[in-house]
Amino acid sequence: MFDLLALIPAPELAAFLAAGIVLNLTPGADVIFATASGMAGGPKAGAVAGLGVGLGGLWHVGLAAAGVSALVAAHPGALVALKWLGAAYLLWLAWKSWHAGPATEAGRGIASPLRALWRGFLTNAFNPKVALFVIAFLPQFTDPARGPVWQQIVLLGVLFTFTGTLITCSYGALAGWAGQALGHRMGVLNKVAAVMFGGLAARLVWE
Repeated sequence: MFDLLALIPAPELAAFLAAGIVLNLTPGADVIFATASGMAGGPKAGAVAGLGVGLGGLWHVGLAAAGVSALVAAHPGALVALKWLGAAYLLWLAWKSWHAGPATEAGRGIASPLRALWRGFLTNAFNPKVALFVIAFLPQFTDPARGPVWQQIVLLGVLFTFTGTLITCSYGALAGWAGQALGHRMGVLNKVAAVMFGGLAARLVWE
């Protein structure tokens, strides 16, 4: 995997990491759940909920790696079609994010750390929108010339999930300390995310 990482141009890897961090900062269902768990059970419950979300993310990465690999092997042009579909999906996410209001309602969290871990995993693992996003986001940073696409998806997915887990755990822990105040400051991130989603869609179309 380290050899594969070395094959990715530094500017492209930096762009991937930056995009992943901004996208993970977006207050989606995973962040909202971790925030709610922190508010309900304190910093520990919030952080553990974020860890559960990260485990759910790895589940999606594994499924994406297996599915995309099989698809590309059967139809060489499938990756191109997948990227165009991904661009359309990212544009839809941009529109939705831009028009979303601030996350003033964090929903129902889980106070027990063990339950928060399990619920965090389920929240992410059984969210079809996460599966669609992984398929739309990760393949655009792959290149068949570097080796098997599935290996690249696993590597990028692990990096994306690692940074995302740290961010989500931080949201949950901070919510445990800051309480409701955190939920009222998430709205501006929706605008930032919308711009990022739109930029990623443009990159897919023009590359």
